[in-house]
Amino acid sequence: MRQRRRVTHTKTILTKVSLSQSFSLGFHIDFAHDTFRWVNESTDKAHVFCVIVGFSKQESQKVLYHYPTPDSPPEVQYKQRLNPYLVDAPDAFIWNRSTPICDVPRMGIGNKPIDGGNYLFTDDEFREFLSRDPEARQYFHPWIGSKEFLHGYHRWVLWTGEMSPAELKAHPLVAERVQAVHDFRLQSSSTQTVRLAGKPQRFHVENMPDGESIVVPEVSSERRKCIPLGFIEPEVFASNLVKIVPNASLFLFGVLHSEIHNVWMRAVAGRLKSDYRYSAGVVYNNFVFPGVTDKQRKDVEEAAQRVLNARGNYKDVMLADMYDPDDEWMYPELFGAHSELDSAVAQCYSFALDGLEHDEREQFILSELLTRHAKIVS
Repeated sequence: MRQRRRVTHTKTILTKVSLSQSFSLGFHIDFAHDTFRWVNESTDKAHVFCVIVGFSKQESQKVLYHYPTPDSPPEVQYKQRLNPYLVDAPDAFIWNRSTPICDVPRMGIGNKPIDGGNYLFTDDEFREFLSRDPEARQYFHPWIGSKEFLHGYHRWVLWTGEMSPAELKAHPLVAERVQAVHDFRLQSSSTQTVRLAGKPQRFHVENMPDGESIVVPEVSSERRKCIPLGFIEPEVFASNLVKIVPNASLFLFGVLHSEIHNVWMRAVAGRLKSDYRYSAGVVYNNFVFPGVTDKQRKDVEEAAQRVLNARGNYKDVMLADMYDPDDEWMYPELFGAHSELDSAVAQCYSFALDGLEHDEREQFILSELLTRHAKIVS
Protein backbone atom coordinates (compact mmCIF):
# COMPACT_ATOMS: atom_id res chain seq x y z
CA MET A 1 0.00 0.00 0.00
CA ARG A 2 1.12 3.44 -0.89
CA GLN A 3 0.52 5.98 1.87
CA ARG A 4 3.41 6.62 4.25
CA ARG A 5 3.39 3.75 6.80
CA ARG A 6 1.86 1.47 4.19
CA VAL A 7 4.80 2.01 1.87
CA THR A 8 7.50 1.10 4.33
CA HIS A 9 5.71 -1.63 6.27
CA THR A 10 3.72 -3.51 3.63
CA LYS A 11 5.02 -7.08 3.33
CA THR A 12 5.08 -9.15 0.20
CA ILE A 13 3.51 -12.57 0.17
CA LEU A 14 6.64 -14.17 -1.25
CA THR A 15 9.37 -12.87 1.02
CA LYS A 16 7.63 -11.95 4.30
CA VAL A 17 10.06 -9.05 4.63
CA SER A 18 9.51 -5.32 4.39
CA LEU A 19 8.97 -3.65 1.07
CA SER A 20 12.32 -1.88 1.22
CA GLN A 21 14.10 -5.22 1.67
CA SER A 22 12.08 -6.67 -1.21
CA PHE A 23 13.41 -3.98 -3.52
CA SER A 24 16.96 -4.63 -2.37
CA LEU A 25 16.46 -8.32 -3.21
CA GLY A 26 15.65 -7.43 -6.81
CA PHE A 27 11.86 -7.33 -6.79
CA HIS A 28 10.07 -4.76 -8.96
CA ILE A 29 6.53 -3.45 -9.05
CA ASP A 30 4.93 -4.73 -12.26
CA PHE A 31 1.49 -3.21 -11.87
CA ALA A 32 -0.50 -1.35 -9.28
CA HIS A 33 -3.93 0.04 -8.54
CA ASP A 34 -3.57 3.24 -6.51
CA THR A 35 -6.10 4.18 -3.84
CA PHE A 36 -9.71 3.12 -4.49
CA ARG A 37 -12.70 2.44 -2.28
CA TRP A 38 -13.58 -1.21 -1.73
CA VAL A 39 -17.21 -1.94 -2.62
CA ASN A 40 -19.13 -5.01 -1.50
CA GLU A 41 -22.75 -6.12 -1.45
CA SER A 42 -23.10 -6.12 2.33
CA THR A 43 -25.75 -3.89 3.88
CA ASP A 44 -23.14 -2.84 6.44
CA LYS A 45 -20.90 -0.80 4.16
CA ALA A 46 -17.35 -0.63 5.49
CA HIS A 47 -15.16 2.33 4.52
CA VAL A 48 -12.16 0.37 3.26
CA PHE A 49 -9.59 1.94 0.95
CA CYS A 50 -7.32 -0.37 -1.01
CA VAL A 51 -4.10 -0.34 -2.99
CA ILE A 52 -3.15 -3.39 -5.07
CA VAL A 53 0.49 -4.00 -6.01
CA GLY A 54 1.94 -6.82 -8.13
CA PHE A 55 5.64 -7.81 -7.82
CA SER A 56 8.17 -9.87 -9.73
CA LYS A 57 11.89 -9.92 -10.49
CA GLN A 58 11.32 -9.48 -14.22
CA GLU A 59 11.92 -6.21 -16.03
CA SER A 60 8.88 -5.18 -18.06
CA GLN A 61 6.73 -2.21 -18.90
CA LYS A 62 4.79 -1.15 -15.83
CA VAL A 63 1.06 -0.55 -15.64
CA LEU A 64 -0.61 1.84 -13.20
CA TYR A 65 -4.37 1.85 -12.73
CA HIS A 66 -4.85 5.41 -11.53
CA TYR A 67 -8.04 6.47 -9.71
CA PRO A 68 -8.44 10.28 -9.81
CA THR A 69 -10.66 9.88 -6.72
CA PRO A 70 -11.27 6.74 -4.63
CA ASP A 71 -14.69 6.36 -6.29
CA SER A 72 -13.60 7.02 -9.89
CA PRO A 73 -13.11 4.36 -12.56
CA PRO A 74 -9.40 3.67 -13.17
CA GLU A 75 -7.30 5.27 -15.88
CA VAL A 76 -4.69 2.90 -17.37
CA GLN A 77 -1.21 4.43 -17.54
CA TYR A 78 1.92 2.73 -18.89
CA LYS A 79 5.21 3.54 -17.14
CA GLN A 80 8.88 2.68 -17.54
CA ARG A 81 9.13 2.11 -13.79
CA LEU A 82 6.99 2.30 -10.65
CA ASN A 83 8.62 3.18 -7.37
CA PRO A 84 7.07 2.56 -3.92
CA TYR A 85 5.06 5.79 -4.28
CA LEU A 86 3.70 4.47 -7.58
CA VAL A 87 5.34 7.14 -9.72
CA ASP A 88 7.84 6.86 -12.56
CA ALA A 89 10.82 7.92 -10.44
CA PRO A 90 13.84 6.38 -8.69
CA ASP A 91 13.12 3.98 -5.84
CA ALA A 92 12.90 5.87 -2.56
CA PHE A 93 11.61 5.29 0.95
CA ILE A 94 10.67 8.28 3.08
CA TRP A 95 11.32 7.45 6.72
CA ASN A 96 10.22 9.30 9.84
CA ARG A 97 12.82 11.90 10.93
CA SER A 98 13.15 13.83 14.15
CA THR A 99 14.62 16.92 12.46
CA PRO A 100 14.20 18.57 9.03
CA ILE A 101 16.67 17.71 6.26
CA CYS A 102 16.76 21.42 5.35
CA ASP A 103 17.56 24.51 7.40
CA VAL A 104 14.02 25.45 8.44
CA PRO A 105 12.28 25.96 11.81
CA ARG A 106 11.07 22.84 13.55
CA MET A 107 7.43 21.82 13.40
CA GLY A 108 5.75 20.40 16.49
CA ILE A 109 2.31 19.55 17.82
CA GLY A 110 0.18 21.89 19.85
CA ASN A 111 -0.81 21.43 23.49
CA LYS A 112 -2.08 18.16 24.94
CA PRO A 113 -3.77 18.73 28.31
CA ILE A 114 -4.88 15.19 29.34
CA ASP A 115 -7.48 16.90 31.51
CA GLY A 116 -10.66 14.87 31.11
CA GLY A 117 -12.18 17.91 29.41
CA ASN A 118 -12.00 20.00 32.58
CA TYR A 119 -9.90 22.76 31.03
CA LEU A 120 -11.86 22.99 27.75
CA PHE A 121 -15.01 25.09 27.27
CA THR A 122 -17.54 25.76 24.55
CA ASP A 123 -18.68 29.36 24.06
CA ASP A 124 -21.73 28.77 26.27
CA GLU A 125 -19.69 27.08 29.00
CA PHE A 126 -17.12 29.87 28.83
CA ARG A 127 -19.77 32.58 29.27
CA GLU A 128 -21.47 30.70 32.09
CA PHE A 129 -18.17 30.27 33.93
CA LEU A 130 -17.32 33.97 33.61
CA SER A 131 -20.79 34.96 34.82
CA ARG A 132 -19.80 33.35 38.12
CA ASP A 133 -16.17 34.52 38.13
CA PRO A 134 -15.58 37.46 35.73
CA GLU A 135 -12.03 37.99 37.00
CA ALA A 136 -11.05 34.53 35.70
CA ARG A 137 -11.15 35.85 32.12
CA GLN A 138 -7.39 36.49 32.22
CA TYR A 139 -6.72 32.74 32.48
CA PHE A 140 -8.63 31.77 29.32
CA HIS A 141 -7.25 31.46 25.79
CA PRO A 142 -8.89 30.64 22.44
CA TRP A 143 -8.34 26.94 21.66
CA ILE A 144 -7.73 25.71 18.10
CA GLY A 145 -7.61 22.16 16.79
CA SER A 146 -8.27 20.92 13.26
CA LYS A 147 -12.06 21.29 13.51
CA GLU A 148 -11.89 24.69 15.16
CA PHE A 149 -9.45 25.95 12.55
CA LEU A 150 -11.21 24.58 9.48
CA HIS A 151 -14.86 24.86 10.53
CA GLY A 152 -14.79 27.98 12.68
CA TYR A 153 -15.86 26.30 15.91
CA HIS A 154 -15.15 28.33 19.05
CA ARG A 155 -13.60 26.73 22.10
CA TRP A 156 -11.64 28.03 25.05
CA VAL A 157 -8.97 26.57 27.28
CA LEU A 158 -8.34 27.42 30.91
CA TRP A 159 -4.59 27.82 31.50
CA THR A 160 -3.63 27.62 35.18
CA GLY A 161 0.01 26.69 34.70
CA GLU A 162 1.30 30.01 36.01
CA MET A 163 -1.28 30.61 38.73
CA SER A 164 0.06 30.83 42.28
CA PRO A 165 -1.63 29.11 45.26
CA ALA A 166 -2.93 32.51 46.35
CA GLU A 167 -4.53 33.08 42.94
CA LEU A 168 -6.14 29.64 43.03
CA LYS A 169 -7.63 30.40 46.44
CA ALA A 170 -9.01 33.66 45.05
CA HIS A 171 -10.74 31.72 42.24
CA PRO A 172 -12.46 28.67 43.80
CA LEU A 173 -14.16 27.70 40.51
CA VAL A 174 -10.77 27.50 38.84
CA ALA A 175 -9.40 25.53 41.79
CA GLU A 176 -12.27 23.05 41.37
CA ARG A 177 -11.18 22.43 37.79
CA VAL A 178 -7.58 21.87 38.85
CA GLN A 179 -8.73 19.40 41.50
CA ALA A 180 -10.88 17.59 38.92
CA VAL A 181 -7.87 17.25 36.59
CA HIS A 182 -5.79 15.87 39.47
CA ASP A 183 -8.47 13.27 40.24
CA PHE A 184 -8.93 12.34 36.56
CA ARG A 185 -5.23 11.73 36.05
CA LEU A 186 -4.90 9.79 39.28
CA GLN A 187 -7.51 7.28 38.08
CA SER A 188 -5.73 6.63 34.76
CA SER A 189 -4.32 3.23 33.85
CA SER A 190 -1.27 5.01 32.39
CA THR A 191 1.68 5.30 34.77
CA GLN A 192 2.81 8.47 33.03
CA THR A 193 -0.62 10.09 33.42
CA VAL A 194 -0.79 9.13 37.10
CA ARG A 195 2.61 10.72 37.58
CA LEU A 196 1.30 13.84 35.85
CA ALA A 197 -1.41 14.11 38.51
CA GLY A 198 1.27 15.59 40.74
CA LYS A 199 1.28 18.65 38.46
CA PRO A 200 -2.42 19.16 37.69
CA GLN A 201 -1.92 22.76 36.55
CA ARG A 202 0.43 21.70 33.74
CA PHE A 203 -0.38 20.08 30.41
CA HIS A 204 1.12 16.79 29.29
CA VAL A 205 2.52 18.61 26.21
CA GLU A 206 2.98 22.38 26.29
CA ASN A 207 3.78 24.38 23.17
CA MET A 208 3.02 28.08 23.59
CA PRO A 209 5.27 30.16 21.31
CA ASP A 210 5.73 33.84 22.07
CA GLY A 211 5.33 34.81 18.40
CA GLU A 212 3.04 34.18 15.46
CA SER A 213 2.91 30.52 14.36
CA ILE A 214 1.88 28.66 11.22
CA VAL A 215 -0.91 26.19 11.95
CA VAL A 216 -1.37 22.99 9.90
CA PRO A 217 -4.45 20.78 10.47
CA GLU A 218 -3.39 17.22 11.21
CA VAL A 219 -6.29 15.76 9.19
CA SER A 220 -7.70 17.33 6.03
CA SER A 221 -10.10 16.10 3.34
CA GLU A 222 -8.54 14.29 0.39
CA ARG A 223 -10.87 16.24 -1.90
CA ARG A 224 -8.98 19.49 -1.34
CA LYS A 225 -6.22 20.60 -3.71
CA CYS A 226 -4.24 21.84 -0.73
CA ILE A 227 -4.35 21.67 3.04
CA PRO A 228 -5.56 25.08 4.27
CA LEU A 229 -2.91 26.70 6.46
CA GLY A 230 -2.99 29.82 8.59
CA PHE A 231 -1.32 31.89 11.27
CA ILE A 232 -2.25 32.09 14.94
CA GLU A 233 -1.28 34.75 17.45
CA PRO A 234 0.53 33.91 20.73
CA GLU A 235 -2.64 34.28 22.81
CA VAL A 236 -4.25 31.43 20.84
CA PHE A 237 -3.42 27.96 22.17
CA ALA A 238 -3.15 25.19 19.57
CA SER A 239 -4.28 21.67 20.42
CA ASN A 240 -2.35 18.51 19.64
CA LEU A 241 -4.65 17.97 16.64
CA VAL A 242 -2.75 20.58 14.65
CA LYS A 243 0.91 21.04 13.83
CA ILE A 244 2.54 24.40 14.44
CA VAL A 245 5.72 26.10 13.28
CA PRO A 246 6.56 28.76 15.90
CA ASN A 247 7.76 32.21 14.86
CA ALA A 248 7.47 31.23 11.20
CA SER A 249 7.99 33.49 8.19
CA LEU A 250 5.58 34.43 5.44
CA PHE A 251 7.99 32.78 2.99
CA LEU A 252 7.73 29.45 4.81
CA PHE A 253 3.94 29.77 4.85
CA GLY A 254 3.99 30.34 1.09
CA VAL A 255 6.12 27.29 0.33
CA LEU A 256 4.05 25.03 2.59
CA HIS A 257 0.82 26.27 1.01
CA SER A 258 2.10 25.75 -2.54
CA GLU A 259 1.18 23.12 -5.10
CA ILE A 260 4.69 21.67 -4.81
CA HIS A 261 4.45 20.98 -1.09
CA ASN A 262 0.95 19.56 -1.44
CA VAL A 263 2.07 17.16 -4.19
CA TRP A 264 4.74 15.92 -1.76
CA MET A 265 2.22 15.69 1.05
CA ARG A 266 -0.25 13.66 -1.01
CA ALA A 267 2.48 11.14 -1.88
CA VAL A 268 4.08 10.57 1.52
CA ALA A 269 1.49 11.51 4.17
CA GLY A 270 -0.45 8.97 6.15
CA ARG A 271 -4.20 8.62 5.78
CA LEU A 272 -7.21 8.53 8.05
CA LYS A 273 -9.57 6.57 5.80
CA SER A 274 -8.90 8.54 2.60
CA ASP A 275 -8.20 11.90 4.27
CA TYR A 276 -4.67 13.28 4.51
CA ARG A 277 -2.93 12.92 7.87
CA TYR A 278 -0.07 15.39 8.07
CA SER A 279 3.06 14.31 9.93
CA ALA A 280 5.96 16.55 10.87
CA GLY A 281 8.35 13.58 10.98
CA VAL A 282 7.52 12.27 7.51
CA VAL A 283 6.05 15.11 5.46
CA TYR A 284 7.69 18.28 6.79
CA ASN A 285 11.05 16.97 7.95
CA ASN A 286 11.69 15.18 4.63
CA PHE A 287 10.51 18.00 2.37
CA VAL A 288 13.16 19.61 0.17
CA PHE A 289 12.90 23.37 0.61
CA PRO A 290 14.42 25.51 -2.15
CA GLY A 291 17.42 27.76 -1.95
CA VAL A 292 16.28 31.20 -3.06
CA THR A 293 17.48 34.62 -4.10
CA ASP A 294 16.23 37.74 -2.33
CA LYS A 295 13.91 38.44 -5.24
CA GLN A 296 12.46 34.93 -5.22
CA ARG A 297 11.86 35.16 -1.47
CA LYS A 298 10.10 38.50 -1.90
CA ASP A 299 7.95 37.16 -4.76
CA VAL A 300 6.80 34.22 -2.61
CA GLU A 301 6.10 36.47 0.38
CA GLU A 302 4.05 38.88 -1.71
CA ALA A 303 2.07 36.05 -3.30
CA ALA A 304 1.46 34.45 0.11
CA GLN A 305 0.20 37.76 1.45
CA ARG A 306 -2.21 38.02 -1.47
CA VAL A 307 -3.64 34.63 -0.47
CA LEU A 308 -4.20 35.89 3.08
CA ASN A 309 -5.66 39.17 1.82
CA ALA A 310 -8.06 37.33 -0.48
CA ARG A 311 -9.27 35.20 2.42
CA GLY A 312 -9.94 38.39 4.34
CA ASN A 313 -12.58 39.30 1.77
CA TYR A 314 -14.65 36.32 2.94
CA LYS A 315 -14.63 36.84 6.71
CA ASP A 316 -17.96 35.05 7.20
CA VAL A 317 -16.83 31.90 5.33
CA MET A 318 -15.14 28.96 7.05
CA LEU A 319 -11.88 27.65 5.59
CA ALA A 320 -13.48 24.23 5.07
CA ASP A 321 -16.06 25.84 2.76
CA MET A 322 -13.61 28.22 1.11
CA TYR A 323 -11.38 25.29 0.09
CA ASP A 324 -14.21 22.96 -0.95
CA PRO A 325 -13.30 22.03 -4.55
CA ASP A 326 -16.97 22.08 -5.57
CA ASP A 327 -17.21 25.76 -4.59
CA GLU A 328 -13.84 26.98 -5.87
CA TRP A 329 -15.56 29.06 -8.56
CA MET A 330 -17.11 31.21 -5.81
CA TYR A 331 -13.70 32.53 -4.70
CA PRO A 332 -11.88 33.60 -7.89
CA GLU A 333 -9.66 36.12 -6.11
CA LEU A 334 -8.46 33.52 -3.61
CA PHE A 335 -7.61 30.83 -6.13
CA GLY A 336 -6.11 33.37 -8.48
CA ALA A 337 -3.78 34.30 -5.63
CA HIS A 338 -3.01 30.61 -5.09
CA SER A 339 -2.07 30.24 -8.76
CA GLU A 340 0.32 33.17 -8.43
CA LEU A 341 1.79 31.61 -5.28
CA ASP A 342 2.27 28.27 -7.05
CA SER A 343 4.11 30.01 -9.89
CA ALA A 344 6.34 31.97 -7.51
CA VAL A 345 7.30 28.82 -5.59
CA ALA A 346 7.88 26.84 -8.81
CA GLN A 347 10.34 29.55 -9.87
CA CYS A 348 12.30 28.91 -6.66
CA TYR A 349 12.76 25.28 -7.73
CA SER A 350 13.39 26.18 -11.40
CA PHE A 351 10.46 23.94 -12.33
CA ALA A 352 9.00 24.47 -15.83
CA LEU A 353 5.40 23.37 -15.34
CA ASP A 354 3.58 25.39 -18.00
CA GLY A 355 1.71 23.26 -20.50
CA LEU A 356 1.72 20.11 -18.37
CA GLU A 357 -1.57 18.40 -17.58
CA HIS A 358 -2.47 17.83 -13.93
CA ASP A 359 -1.15 14.26 -13.65
CA GLU A 360 1.99 15.16 -15.62
CA ARG A 361 2.64 18.09 -13.28
CA GLU A 362 2.30 15.91 -10.19
CA GLN A 363 4.49 13.21 -11.73
CA PHE A 364 7.20 15.74 -12.61
CA ILE A 365 7.13 17.52 -9.25
CA LEU A 366 7.23 14.33 -7.20
CA SER A 367 9.97 12.77 -9.31
CA GLU A 368 12.12 15.91 -8.94
CA LEU A 369 11.53 16.14 -5.19
CA LEU A 370 12.36 12.47 -4.63
CA THR A 371 15.54 12.84 -6.67
CA ARG A 372 16.62 15.92 -4.71
CA HIS A 373 15.70 14.24 -1.43
CA ALA A 374 17.90 11.26 -2.30
CA LYS A 375 20.86 13.56 -2.96
CA ILE A 376 20.46 15.31 0.40
CA VAL A 377 20.10 12.19 2.55
CA SER A 378 22.64 10.00 0.75
